[in-house]
Amino acid sequence: MTTIDLVYFNAGGGHRAAVQALQETAKEQGRAWNLRPVNLVRVLDPGASFQRLTGFEPEDYYNLRLRRGWTAGLGHELKLLQGLIRLAHRPMLSALRRHWLQSRPDLVVSVVPNFNRVLGESVQAAWQDLPFATVMTDLADHPPRFWIEPRVEQHLVCGTPRAAEQALAAGVPASRLHRVSGMVLRPAFYRPASGDRRVDRAALGLDPDRPVAAVMFGGHGSRQMLKIARALGDVQLVLLCGHNAALQTELAAMRRAAPHVALGFTQNVPRVLQLADVFVGKPGPGSISEAVQLGLPVLTIENASTLPQERYNVQWLRELGLGLAVGSLRELPQAMAELLQRLPQYQARVRWVDNRAAAEVLDVFDELLRPRRAQFPDDEPEALAA
Repeated sequence: MTTIDLVYFNAGGGHRAAVQALQETAKEQGRAWNLRPVNLVRVLDPGASFQRLTGFEPEDYYNLRLRRGWTAGLGHELKLLQGLIRLAHRPMLSALRRHWLQSRPDLVVSVVPNFNRVLGESVQAAWQDLPFATVMTDLADHPPRFWIEPRVEQHLVCGTPRAAEQALAAGVPASRLHRVSGMVLRPAFYRPASGDRRVDRAALGLDPDRPVAAVMFGGHGSRQMLKIARALGDVQLVLLCGHNAALQTELAAMRRAAPHVALGFTQNVPRVLQLADVFVGKPGPGSISEAVQLGLPVLTIENASTLPQERYNVQWLRELGLGLAVGSLRELPQAMAELLQRLPQYQARVRWVDNRAAAEVLDVFDELLRPRRAQFPDDEPEALAA
């Protein structure tokens, strides 16, 4: 069976979500592939020595900052991280090369930024002619050395024209550039709504005949949601808190003029979003793409705390007319009123977006695997280690 290794880590939820989306889409299509998740942190630190030394995983610090809303200054820390990655290039290259020699995949795919130079070089160092691809899980690159590594044998999958333009400008050959129609989403976000929307709203304690906004900040929520709930006191809200039970409790106890409900972790995010009319949250590429796919215009916040790699996402929303962005929470009520007043127009713009990226990415994989299938028809690669 053809084996495709999908390299991810748990800094934020979008990278793991992309892996799950590709796995589920491949299964629905009946592709005879083994899409194998590879946790980059576990490969580079197989004994979890960092966790034993510090008491937490390397990604936990980043995720904590997202939950607390402490995102200002991450642009400077990103440069520090990239410097550390360059310093550790040789030992990481060695560890990754050993891993590929042992695991013997037919294709290696990265869905993570910052590490694509060492990933690409390690693949080439392990096996001759083993293809390496990067599926960008951001709407655009944040150069330098974030997603695009033109000097590496890297096939690059871009979900927007902007990302493709950046790749060509950086020197990526057109033959290694693959354009798809958006971010990779799970099949559940394409399925038609089931059940009665008004009945399901009422079951949550919401007025079925008044607008509802869904508020979400990733899989662990954020304390920003408390401020949003207060700022939008006259708007019905469904607040998705993910794994943050303390936040859910605090939000559930909040007194507001309009009804609201705070939900914990759920696998049925698509159905919850289908009950809403508008999406409110940070401009993460996955969450805003999910909202748009389900027909929800987006209201987001753009200021100094916006993650550097997510700043283009606001521009994307504005250019396509898919929602509004404000600079502070004080502006939220007026922006929400404007969005609801022109809701049919915004919904029409949202419906215009046609994202088929998950299926398109699998077609790219199939294209990259063709030479290897011709070379090893019995699925037994005999490539020599470099």
